[in-house]
Amino acid sequence: MTDLLEQTDAQTMPDAASEQAPLIDISGLNVYYGNFHAVGDVSFDIPKNQITALIGPSGCGKSTVLRCINRMNDLIPTARVEGEIIFHEQNILAPGIDPVMVRRRIGMVFQKPNPFPKSIYDNVAWGAKVNGIRKGMDDLVEWCLRSAALWDEVKDKLDQSGLALSGGQQQRLCIARALANNPDVILMDEPCSALDPISTLRIEDLMRELARNYTIAIVTHNMQQAARVSDQTVFFSLGENRMGTLVEASPTRELFTNPRDSRTEDYITGRFG
Repeated sequence: MTDLLEQTDAQTMPDAASEQAPLIDISGLNVYYGNFHAVGDVSFDIPKNQITALIGPSGCGKSTVLRCINRMNDLIPTARVEGEIIFHEQNILAPGIDPVMVRRRIGMVFQKPNPFPKSIYDNVAWGAKVNGIRKGMDDLVEWCLRSAALWDEVKDKLDQSGLALSGGQQQRLCIARALANNPDVILMDEPCSALDPISTLRIEDLMRELARNYTIAIVTHNMQQAARVSDQTVFFSLGENRMGTLVEASPTRELFTNPRDSRTEDYITGRFG
C-alpha cells in the first residue's frame, strides 16, 4: 500500500490522457453474507473527477457495492468479497492491503449525518490528528470547512458542538471531516435522504463543486438527483434469489434518454421498482 500512498499524497492536475482512464476499475465483484449471495458478478469503472450515481430498487446491492470500494464490508463478520477493485493500479481487495490505508484515500459520507460529539473544529481535525498531522491544523480545518461550503456559517463558533448544527450543516461537516484526510475519492451513501429540499440542493451544488478535485460515487434512490448531479449512472436490479445484479452503466444523459436495457427503461419510467 506504500506505493498507493506515495502516488496520492497531493491532489495534482491530471493530464489529458489520465482523465480518460478510470480511477477505479471494478471487475467480477461478488459479495456474500454467510450463504446469501448478495451481489453477483458486478463490473464497471468509476471515472476520475466525475460523479457516478448508483441507482436501483431497494435491496439490489447499491450500498453493498459502495461499501466494498473502501473495504467497509470488512467490518461485517459474515461478509465475504470476491473479485477485483483496481485503484492506482493495485487491487485493494488483495491480501496484505491495509483497509485503514484504503479508507484514508477513499472517504465515506453516510446516509444520516454522524458528527462526533465534539466541537466543530475537532470534528474536522480528528481524522488528520489520527493520521499524524500536527502542523498547520488551523489552516487545514478552515480549508476543509471552506471546501464543504460551511466556513462562513461556523467560523465564529468552531468551539461549539457539531451536534448543535442543522441536519444539512451536519452533513457538510461530515464532508469536511472526510476531506481532512486528503482523499482521492468520496463515497456518499444516500447523503440527502434525511435532509430537507433546500439542504439537499446545497449538498448537490457542493458535490458538483467537489468533483473538480475529487472523484465521487453516490448511492441514491432519487432518480431526479442522479439526473441532476451525476456524469455516469449505474443501474442495479434484483436477479434470481434476490441477488443484486448490474444491468447497465452509461453516461447519465444516455441512460435516462436512451437506455440500452428494457429493465432500465421500466425502472426510470416507473413501471417497476
